[in-house]
Amino acid sequence: MSALKAELIRQIGRLGPLTIAEYMTQCLYHPEHGYYSTRDPLGGAGDFVTAPEISQMFGELLGLALGQSWLDQGAPVPFCLAELGPGSGQLMADVLRATAQVPGFHDAMHLHLCEVNPVLIEAQRDRLAGFHPVWIHDVIALPDMPLFLLANEFFDCLPIRQFVLADEGWQEQLVAVRDGALCFASKPAGAVAGELPKNLAPGATVEIRAAANALMAALAVQIGAAGGCLIVVDYGEAGSCGDTLQAVRKHQKVDPLADPGVADLTAHVDFAALATAAAPFTQCSGLTDQGVLLERLGISQRAQALAKKLQGEALEIHISAHRRLTHGEEMGKLFKALALTPQGAAHPPGFDI
Repeated sequence: MSALKAELIRQIGRLGPLTIAEYMTQCLYHPEHGYYSTRDPLGGAGDFVTAPEISQMFGELLGLALGQSWLDQGAPVPFCLAELGPGSGQLMADVLRATAQVPGFHDAMHLHLCEVNPVLIEAQRDRLAGFHPVWIHDVIALPDMPLFLLANEFFDCLPIRQFVLADEGWQEQLVAVRDGALCFASKPAGAVAGELPKNLAPGATVEIRAAANALMAALAVQIGAAGGCLIVVDYGEAGSCGDTLQAVRKHQKVDPLADPGVADLTAHVDFAALATAAAPFTQCSGLTDQGVLLERLGISQRAQALAKKLQGEALEIHISAHRRLTHGEEMGKLFKALALTPQGAAHPPGFDI
């Protein structure tokens, strides 16, 4: 039994069941035993692989999209270039390599990385040493200046609350203890029921992402007032998708209650809710499939240029990476992208209006 699982069983025994949001927060961010506080989860030896680890093309193209957005908004000086949950630092390294071609971009930027994982901070420090990044633990520490920001596979790991429509009305899903083990339980949703959909059939599940929506609104306030651009890439849909809570360990889905603090916990992103949270302060692009966005940004042309320098196994890996990022049966349709810019500003390249 993991140390966190034993601690949660004791805590629930004393204080009662946890909401799914409280459980996710403990599993992911507990200061001693949380998943994102103790390990490097990325790569073949970790639990999952993200797009920047698949190919440099992903970060290069998103970086150039941010660079063009900066130019379209008059190349403000200074500005903050930032990333939420920058992982190994590979995405930002690729962004910085590509934006070296944008005149004045590097001279004007102040690089900030929002990261809570000490293991990953060291990896980022090594990879980005020449750019003098500033690490922050919360977006409230971002400097008050135009903000050009990436969030790749970040919003999916923010806590959710989960509600199931039973014959007697909406019930909130909880994590409880039965016979000395963690289990799912439920209780009446109470006042929250008034905020939930009215036209669903019994058995329907709705997930609410208060933390994600509040964070999106805070970022939109800054971009709307000071200028900038936010590009969000994640898996999800334009709306709630039912029960999407999942745990991943060693690249396999596992029971979310089996090993708290040892497996990654995520839920699909509700892009419509994010757009609604941002709408009072900024303009939102349309929701765009990752594969479509990357093709619009020129990934096939970039892939062909890189392929000329490769052969054998390296070429096969490169071709496979292009397919994995763009093909509809892989990441191309599962992952979506949304962009925020100030009212009246041009959308970044590649995004639907």
